[in-house]
Amino acid sequence: MNVLTSFSPGSSGVQAIDRLWIVSIAIFGLIFLCVTGLIVFSLMKYRWREGEPDPEQVAGIRTVEVIWTAIPFGIVILLFVLTVKTMGVADPPPAPTPDLVIIGHQWWWEARYPASGVITANEIHIPTGKPYSVRLDAADVLHEFWVAQLARKIITVPGHPNNIWLEADTPGRYPGSCSEFCGTEHAWMRFTVVAEPPEQFAAWEQAQLQPSTPPATADALQGEQLFMQMSCVSCHAINGTPAQAHVGPDLTHLDSRGQIGAGILDNTPDNLRRWLRNPQEAKPGVKMPNFEFTDQQVNELTDYLETLR
Repeated sequence: MNVLTSFSPGSSGVQAIDRLWIVSIAIFGLIFLCVTGLIVFSLMKYRWREGEPDPEQVAGIRTVEVIWTAIPFGIVILLFVLTVKTMGVADPPPAPTPDLVIIGHQWWWEARYPASGVITANEIHIPTGKPYSVRLDAADVLHEFWVAQLARKIITVPGHPNNIWLEADTPGRYPGSCSEFCGTEHAWMRFTVVAEPPEQFAAWEQAQLQPSTPPATADALQGEQLFMQMSCVSCHAINGTPAQAHVGPDLTHLDSRGQIGAGILDNTPDNLRRWLRNPQEAKPGVKMPNFEFTDQQVNELTDYLETLR
């Protein structure tokens, strides 16, 4: 993730965090300059000179002691008040029922929309201008959900859901990642939050509820049959077909997503073939094994998966 994204907040919560960060840096910078300035001043004024006596040693000055105690205490109180205020804006209490449930897996993200029943992976859609209450969980180990421009980072703990609010003020594609080391492919556990106007989001949600498109070509039909005959159906779901497992990502509308492998490859036919030919070469350690498909089988499966729009 580009570190500069954290300097361009896309929601009111991150704007509050950004303001607190700026104020804190300004205070710490001022303290640094004051302390450094006093040290330099003391070094210059009281440096050793040939023939001069040692500076007078002072046991204590109450006024100075009160000042150097009161100023840090005041700074701590100020930062505490600003932090509490920021927490209220950036992390309000969760809604009774979440708008979105996100589950971290090794190494991909599952997104479920309880109200509509939509299930997708690695590409999370939200409407602009509406705070979304998100419940976060993990299927295996600790993960950490972070969209720097939209929300604070928060850890996901298996069996102990956490909550966060996700909101985008303007349409756009916002990169996210796992920021808690979770295994071999932690670095490629990425996702995208797609913020779009409410009417576009509603259209996307309705499209996601539709069953998969039936294959229209002979190769695609062969690919569907191969998919159903192999153990693909033991891990993946495709609405409108016998494949209804949810161990791996839901593939019902795979072709509508911009990337595969949680961000490691753009979703193109060539990259899909590369993935099917040997997932372990494309993303070492991924849970999907190498089925050693023939080139013909890879092409047939690719043609079928390309119909899942």
